[in-house]
Amino acid sequence: MLKGWHATCMFTNVLLVDGRQSRVQAEATGVELVAVSKLFGTTTAVDGIDLRIPAGSYCCLIGPSGCGKTSTLRMIAGHETPTAGDILIGGANVTILPPAKRGTAMMFQSYALFPHLSCLDNVAFSLKMRGVGKAERRAQARAMLERVQLADLAERRPAQLSGGQQQRIALARALITNPSVLLLDEPLSALDPFLRGQMREELKRLQREIGITFIHVTHAQDEAMALADLVVVMEGGRILQSGSPREVFERPNTIFVARFLGGHVVLQDGPVRIAIRSDRMRLMPPANLPLGLPGEVTAVEYHGPFVRLGLRDDAGATHNVLLTETDFYAYPVSLGDRVVAGYAPEDVHVLPN
Repeated sequence: MLKGWHATCMFTNVLLVDGRQSRVQAEATGVELVAVSKLFGTTTAVDGIDLRIPAGSYCCLIGPSGCGKTSTLRMIAGHETPTAGDILIGGANVTILPPAKRGTAMMFQSYALFPHLSCLDNVAFSLKMRGVGKAERRAQARAMLERVQLADLAERRPAQLSGGQQQRIALARALITNPSVLLLDEPLSALDPFLRGQMREELKRLQREIGITFIHVTHAQDEAMALADLVVVMEGGRILQSGSPREVFERPNTIFVARFLGGHVVLQDGPVRIAIRSDRMRLMPPANLPLGLPGEVTAVEYHGPFVRLGLRDDAGATHNVLLTETDFYAYPVSLGDRVVAGYAPEDVHVLPN
């Protein structure tokens, strides 16, 4: 067996069983991918990636559609077999193990709830498949519904729930098996913006409370930044950069990462490429600017606390500039105006070659 990095931490989950407290222990385990590739015919979905996810962390895999993030998640879950490479969970090589023997649970984008079962029985279903008695599995399911704050809806069917409530039921069903790693495939994509914000808070609360490893696939930058301890940016089947949200946002290592995750303005400055955070750009009279990007305003969007400007430079490239409401109205502009967006030398990040 291939020997790899190993890290675990313990958590204790308290459930009510027949009116008594029962302590169920599980391990939060680290996950490692070693030279993992996945081909579908002649198409390379994942291209020789290496990744270490520490035990008990919240990891977000982020990238555009087709970048390989969902294929990576499904290989960790055991729903896809790697074409090459090894997957280790808690230091054990699980590459050829079936999903049920990996200590993981997966929450699917569609939630996949059984429409004919109550919320309580949906949550208890996996325990039923494991042969747990009816009284015990229902008691554990009720305790898990309490944890996701839906105990009062235990007897409803999924069709009687809102999208956010259905998601919480699916989350409770995944967690009731006490996995060491929870895998989430774009769990917030079907929710409206208000509910997405609420469920981000709920997911982070549960992950901290339970203490296990969460691996979450998303294409939304704000979601990854709000949730993750570890952000992994993927494109073309490869990992371009991984690190804390602040590290990746402040110091992107490629043009793609700078634009996709950070929304940076990327410019050619002699022999190097530089990136400047969009919110560090300022519109001022040209004479007052130490450095500047001239261009034409192509969009003005009011977002309350900030205003987004689209700016097309003289080479035809488009950029986003984020101004505070105060800064915008101190120097307001309109569509078609010629402007210079300035930045300070200390805000320049030189991109590695």
